[in-house]
Amino acid sequence: MNDIITKGISNGISYEAYRELIDTLLAEGKATGLDQSEKRVADTRLNVARMRRNDKTIGILDEVQETLSSIDRPQTWLIITEGWCGDSSQVIPVINRMAEVNPAISLKHVMRDENDDLMNLFLTNEAKSIPKIIVIDEESKEVIGTWGPRPAELQAKAIARKNDPNPISSHDFAIQTQQWYNADKGVSIQKEFIEVVKDRVESV
Repeated sequence: MNDIITKGISNGISYEAYRELIDTLLAEGKATGLDQSEKRVADTRLNVARMRRNDKTIGILDEVQETLSSIDRPQTWLIITEGWCGDSSQVIPVINRMAEVNPAISLKHVMRDENDDLMNLFLTNEAKSIPKIIVIDEESKEVIGTWGPRPAELQAKAIARKNDPNPISSHDFAIQTQQWYNADKGVSIQKEFIEVVKDRVESV
């Protein structure tokens, strides 16, 4: 396995520690990452509310739970993220719920801005898009696959906006994105991400 990935796993923190880090920084008027603007801090505060809500409301689909329960080789799910990222606030609580299904799964989080070399290994269309989830087989040290930064339908919308000569504002797009997540209730994330894991389950 790449030494950079090994370092990322070693430095990774649990979901609980990730939430605690964000809360601690917010109490100091700070955000994770290099940009300490008021907007980043405000976005982080909003994301904490989203994660708290998602922690309470997200349920795992029966078919997803069945596949997760069948994993019998230890896996690490390494997430590259930042506390201010809106997509992360919707995606990570779902991934955490999925990881909780099977004790063979270890969930780790690292901050993008502190792990630039790791992020550069997993770019999306040459961009440092987050969250990015790397699935690693602990026995073979093989990268099974990756997922992120958002469900396919939303990613298509983001690309279309980028290519639109008269795109809607970032503010309006962010609102539409969060409305989409709220309506989807984590279903698309589960169905897409389980396919990354499913390939390994079916091959062993």
